Amino acid sequence: MLEAARSSVNTLLPIWFTRLLRRAPRLWGRHALVATLASHGPAKPPPESIASGLLLIAADDVAAALARLGSSASGLSAQEAAARLSRDGPNEVAHEKPLPGWLHLWHCYQNPFNLLLTALAVISWLSADAKATVVIGAMVLLSTLIRFVQEGRSHRASQSLKAMVSNRATVLRGLSQPVDIPTSGLVRGDVITLSAGDMVPADCRILAACDLFMAQAAMTGEPLPVEKFAEHQPSGDSALDQNNLVFMGTSVVSGSATALVVATGSKTYFGTLASHVIATDEAPNAFQAGINSVSWLLIRFAMVMVPIVLLVNGFTKGNWLEAFLFALSVAVGLTPEMLPMIVTTTLAKGAVLLSRKKVIVKRLDAIQNFGAMDVLCTDKTGTLTQDKIAIERHTDVLGHPSEEVLAFAFLNSHYQTGLKNLLDHAILDHVELQAELKLEQDYRKVDEIPFDFERRRMSVVVSERDEHHELICKGALEEVIAVCTHVRFADGPGSREEPLDAARLARVQQVTQALNQEGLRVIAVAMKETPPDQTIYSVADENQLTLIGYIAFLDPPKDSAAPAIKALLDHGVTVKVLTGDNGAVAAHVCGQVGLSTKQVLLGSEVESMSDAALAIAASQYQVFAKLTPLHKERIVQALRAHGHVVGFMGDGINDAPALHAADIGISVDSAVDIAKEAADIILLEKSLLVLVEGVIEGRTTFINMLKYIRMTASSNFGNVFSVLVASAFLPFLPMLPLQLLLQNLLYDISQIGIPFDHVDAELVKRPLTWNPGGIGRFMIFFGPISSLFDIVTFALMWWVFHANSASGQSLFQSGWFVVGLLTQTLIVHMIRTSKLPFIESRAAPLLMAMTLTIMAVGIWLPMGPLATYFKLSPLPLAYFAWLGGILISYGLLTTAMKRFYIRRYGWQ
Repeated sequence: MLEAARSSVNTLLPIWFTRLLRRAPRLWGRHALVATLASHGPAKPPPESIASGLLLIAADDVAAALARLGSSASGLSAQEAAARLSRDGPNEVAHEKPLPGWLHLWHCYQNPFNLLLTALAVISWLSADAKATVVIGAMVLLSTLIRFVQEGRSHRASQSLKAMVSNRATVLRGLSQPVDIPTSGLVRGDVITLSAGDMVPADCRILAACDLFMAQAAMTGEPLPVEKFAEHQPSGDSALDQNNLVFMGTSVVSGSATALVVATGSKTYFGTLASHVIATDEAPNAFQAGINSVSWLLIRFAMVMVPIVLLVNGFTKGNWLEAFLFALSVAVGLTPEMLPMIVTTTLAKGAVLLSRKKVIVKRLDAIQNFGAMDVLCTDKTGTLTQDKIAIERHTDVLGHPSEEVLAFAFLNSHYQTGLKNLLDHAILDHVELQAELKLEQDYRKVDEIPFDFERRRMSVVVSERDEHHELICKGALEEVIAVCTHVRFADGPGSREEPLDAARLARVQQVTQALNQEGLRVIAVAMKETPPDQTIYSVADENQLTLIGYIAFLDPPKDSAAPAIKALLDHGVTVKVLTGDNGAVAAHVCGQVGLSTKQVLLGSEVESMSDAALAIAASQYQVFAKLTPLHKERIVQALRAHGHVVGFMGDGINDAPALHAADIGISVDSAVDIAKEAADIILLEKSLLVLVEGVIEGRTTFINMLKYIRMTASSNFGNVFSVLVASAFLPFLPMLPLQLLLQNLLYDISQIGIPFDHVDAELVKRPLTWNPGGIGRFMIFFGPISSLFDIVTFALMWWVFHANSASGQSLFQSGWFVVGLLTQTLIVHMIRTSKLPFIESRAAPLLMAMTLTIMAVGIWLPMGPLATYFKLSPLPLAYFAWLGGILISYGLLTTAMKRFYIRRYGWQ
């Protein structure tokens, strides 16, 4: 965090850039606030009225709570819900409102560069230099207005992007079946259902719960899940301590519940914290830190060189006021005032282009991390595979077809109230309607034991014609076998149960391994009879089960998976698969799409590794199987510790920790709420090919920002060096302050097209990261080239055109004005590509048009009617022949230096 250091000037720029990115269009609502809450520890208490209202609801019994809010067990009617929505407003936190236009314009003006220019304008005005004041004011106005217009467009685009991805809630509205609505449509008195993976959309009072465990660390700081109940059990004075309340922004770890909405929007516990959270400064992330370091490189350079220019001119010319004004003009020239506009426009343009490729950017500065990513960790199901799981076989323990196993699996999937995964849907879809109706008639649900990622199984208890109870357990093979003591054989006219000893266990493993090697995903089904008078069950009841068979699923790889993995590898991104699935199945599928499966690292091995050992193993292996959520998180952290920029793509509850841990979290629109909240990027299409396009666009965005930074750094270095040489040897100023300011203004205008420029395919082949040291080196190599030709221009004007006295001062200054402007404008075309400019690689039409326009204006100014105003003189025709030679030589020498630089250091 940036508390203590803020008192010094050295933190001014980082603070500004941090705020700049926070003010950039927010493409998501609660995500940023939840993350900030988590980073700041337990939440502060809400206002007394809100806390007391929550405590009253918590103390009510279910009937009283419903009556207090004018609702019922079946929820509100559609008409009543609409009336309340109109009265109370949408269920949204207030921070989503855009800034008023005047305030947005003020924010666009407020940055260190504009403030510095404003101070220089004031000094020029006080010095009676009205012309310089006008030019500096025009520069400030240009920078501010362009940024204002671009951010306005970005915000409008972000609103349309945000509408493409939204969280939804399942609500009862007096209908026989629950309906899904956007969370913004919830009102007080609504009755909603919650299941594993859901983000709680409002503050709610639990009406009914089944093994409901909540993650509310963002609110309380408690790292472990907290169990919630419908019955009120007094447990403290704070609303957060109540065991029957759940809060907006927390998430369901496991279990299910029906809940009554008691507060929405800004009136929630979460909503009361929004203003506090937004006002709290955050530490810069990797992107902001990179921008900060580069900006401070330019600022420090100016802070060193401007006083030197002042002293040299003051001592050599004797006119300290004139020297002071000239030094101020040099300071303006060294100020990268267009950087905020370039950053904002480039990032916003990248976000909009990515949206057209079905990639939604929730946080603008995540685009750079997208381009920097060199390792992508992804789940297997739905990413590498078709995400169309179908039952291939349903067998007994010996591998023979069994309808009984399918029937028990159906009962388990049908009666569970938690999050139904693809396997559950495949089972439900496989059973014919007639058989489904018969099973529903014969069996009644008694209780359930929800799934969690520790046990990796779930159970339901049913009553068959109210005669006896049967506990049916379904889940991962090893975890189900772990609670089995018997096995059922159906190899004759009847069936028999025998103890699950070592020999029979080996037979079971032989059958299931054969299925895995065919690429089939296998889950086990087990059961036991329980006493008919038992009505409440827990995990402790999952014991002494009888293994009855398996369900084998087929999820073939996508046709696009192998080409996408190859394309990512060609662009420097290594793909690693992190799955909770069986190692044999993972290896089979990964092998089909071209990943190395010689070695598969299992979760049990990850568990026993130290962090150092895991960092090495994570870099070596490509396939990781049988992982828990914490294993995935550890692997991502290990890769980051090894120096990689890691992306993680996931859509399940078990992916949320890894999504948080990654440099860039990637999820899909169909993901569970908690995964979408944790992600930085949302894909509207679950495909690695979409990611390839996203990576390329991210790198394109980064390179266009780098063009401006490189150009500004090298031009500034060359200009100051030229000024120092001229100041030391000339009897007059090499350029008047007004002329220097005008040159800088025209140069700024020419750069407006950079965010829209093309990027060579070769430049996006490798991951890109910030390298301030490389930028400093680039400045030293390329800056002196412009100085060399400035000195040639000085010699030309002095000896060839005899502008070597006070009477020829205007001609001298006009000659350098034109050469300096044209070489500065031309440099972007020299350094925008590693190829031969204009021939092998051409700039985008907008950038080319801006360049030609400004060059034409620069030549016209000394020759036109405004020359007198800016104290310029018409240039002789012979000058233009020399000008052509200087520009061609400048281009050739820069190209030669570029080839040398590429051979020695590479272009990035």
